[in-house]
Amino acid sequence: MKQTLIFILQLVLIKFAFAQETNEKIDTLRRDALKVFFDCKFCDEDYIRREVSFINYVRDRKEAQVHLMITSQRTASRGTEYTFHFLGQNEFKSQNDTLKYVSSTDNTREEIRKGQTDLMKLGLMRYVAKTPLANHIQIRFNQPEKEEIVEDKWRSWVFRTRLSGSLNEEKSYKYHNLSGSFSASKVTPEWKWNFNTYYSYSESKFDINGDTTYTSERKNKSFSSLGVKSLGEHWSMGGMLGVSSSIYRNYKLRFYFRPAIEYNIFPYSESTRKQLRILYTAGYACNHYEDTTIYDKVKESLYGHGIDISLQVTQKWGSIYASLEWLNYFHDWSKNNLSLFGSINIRITKGLEFNIGGGASLIHDQLSLVKGGSTKEEILLRRREIETQYSFSTRFSITYTFGSIYSNIVNPRFGGDR
Repeated sequence: MKQTLIFILQLVLIKFAFAQETNEKIDTLRRDALKVFFDCKFCDEDYIRREVSFINYVRDRKEAQVHLMITSQRTASRGTEYTFHFLGQNEFKSQNDTLKYVSSTDNTREEIRKGQTDLMKLGLMRYVAKTPLANHIQIRFNQPEKEEIVEDKWRSWVFRTRLSGSLNEEKSYKYHNLSGSFSASKVTPEWKWNFNTYYSYSESKFDINGDTTYTSERKNKSFSSLGVKSLGEHWSMGGMLGVSSSIYRNYKLRFYFRPAIEYNIFPYSESTRKQLRILYTAGYACNHYEDTTIYDKVKESLYGHGIDISLQVTQKWGSIYASLEWLNYFHDWSKNNLSLFGSINIRITKGLEFNIGGGASLIHDQLSLVKGGSTKEEILLRRREIETQYSFSTRFSITYTFGSIYSNIVNPRFGGDR
């Protein structure tokens, strides 16, 4: 019995020593691995942590040796261009790099995230090469197959069609919606063309105690087009044209044409990180109304102009978006609209993040309001636009995270957060 107890004790000690050695190896790998702050709001982080396991994912950007910031923007073919900004910090300060990965509309989610991780591995190698883990990295080259040059028979034109619908029903409530759209676009370094058509119909029915039924119907139809000519790294010019109808806005038919010119203080080539665009438009609109307006109009021609100043900045400390727009009609400058929208996300200090956003409008250009006002039913069901002088909305959040600076582990059990 005594010998048996001694044997079991020896096994426990051996297992404990082996576990301690394994933990030491894991800790050594964690200590020697490159510290990266992964900054991407739309990436599949669980997948990336599994596939790129030779780095430390730290939660505080100031602890990182590399701040990896990923931004995105739409391509001409409705795909997405992902820009990987590798920003060196601490001992890698000023060692920056930028790589791009472009996905197409035909790519599956698996293909996109694999393409992202492959590019991420490639970009990190210059930093990993200067860490002890470089001895455990192997580089493999796959000889690419020779590709034939294929002529683009579509000449850069991309077409997209969409049809959607929904149905929701309860004992005293019914709702259904049907919408469809078609678009055509062509984008080259010199020109940008967009054509869009849209149709939407929705109906809601409310049964009150089985005695009264209220019905709300909405129908929208529109066609819009955009043409823009590039005039270099800062200037562009073009115009917008559109036709639409809306029961809610009292438009039986609305036509507009607005030439425009834009100046971007920063070069367009830096658009994924920063933009400050000033857009000026002036043009003509012809409105045919469903019902007589508060100005006794059933149709009218209008001339006006507007200016839109937009700021968009993405940096290591966070991001800012702001837009200030002014519109007014020439026949009466008191008929105008001033709108401000924006959001800001700031990493204040280790683990502390602040986000606020919202918008406000001063509204003095509701020329299409129906004479005689709206019924109580139309107001409650939002079937008609009603008179207002302003609109306002806001949101904010404060997030504080503390604890281990590492966030390498992925555990999807029960579908919960890490």
